[in-house]
Amino acid sequence: MIIAVDGPAASGKGTIARALARHFGLPHMDTGLLYRAVALQLFRWGGDPGNEFEALRACHELGVDPADPELRTETVSKFASAVSAYPSVRTALLERQQEFAGQPGGAVLDGRDIGTVIAPQADAKLFVTASPEVRAARRHQELVGRGMAAHLADVLNDIRARDARDASRETAPLRQADDAILLDTSGLDVNAAIAEAIRLVEERLALP
Repeated sequence: MIIAVDGPAASGKGTIARALARHFGLPHMDTGLLYRAVALQLFRWGGDPGNEFEALRACHELGVDPADPELRTETVSKFASAVSAYPSVRTALLERQQEFAGQPGGAVLDGRDIGTVIAPQADAKLFVTASPEVRAARRHQELVGRGMAAHLADVLNDIRARDARDASRETAPLRQADDAILLDTSGLDVNAAIAEAIRLVEERLALP
């Protein structure tokens, strides 16, 4: 059983995907971490996110710990948003993601192109979203909680810019798969969003 969870930044897709994995007893992959790992590698080299060749080289020399807190910094987020637009980078990471999705028993994957590119054959697909203002408030709270200086207006501008880049890139743009279920979490707290996601997936799978 494969469950695909897509959506824009700070929509809650990662939290929901992890909860679905626990509920159904499946392994989980946050595919965004792969792009963040490339970005962090590039950043530590002093590389240029505007250079596709350098970004591709970083793909082939990944050695970053997924638990590294630097993966969650805003600088790395911006690098990741830039390098994820390169077709060569997406191709380089495609096989790793598809192998994870195709493992015996299935998996839960979250990202921006799971239901459209990585696992179009997924048994259940969710497209998790929320308004830019709600997503910016969540990201701002997260940053402040880590002790980082952040201004809500700047975070909102960054969210909107990332949405535009993700939706307009030539390769694997962010979009809702035709057979994905839309879940808007704007008015939901974490527990309510998770409960609704589980309900929607079980309904799609026709599970008791």
